[in-house]
Amino acid sequence: MNIKPLFDRVLIKVSEPKEEKTAGGLLLSPKTVTGEPVTGEIIACGNGKYAANGELIPMTVKVGDKVLLNKNSGQSIKIDGEDYTLVYESEIIAVAE
Repeated sequence: MNIKPLFDRVLIKVSEPKEEKTAGGLLLSPKTVTGEPVTGEIIACGNGKYAANGELIPMTVKVGDKVLLNKNSGQSIKIDGEDYTLVYESEIIAVAE
């Protein structure tokens, strides 16, 4: 299936989170670990969003960019058995260069 996000949405393939352990050796679920942002690669993105005057504001990120985002950002979706995250461009913290 081919997905084309609309407006200022971005489809990201998030890198697998590493296992975290407490000082006592308990394994923490990736969903409970907080603090450190996750990294991923942009797979697809929309054209941008429209300003109040109707002018298109283009995206500042592009397909192939490596980005950082908060663990709980966006919406998790599954496409052809693969996990992706769909976020607004404004939810991206940084582009890794």
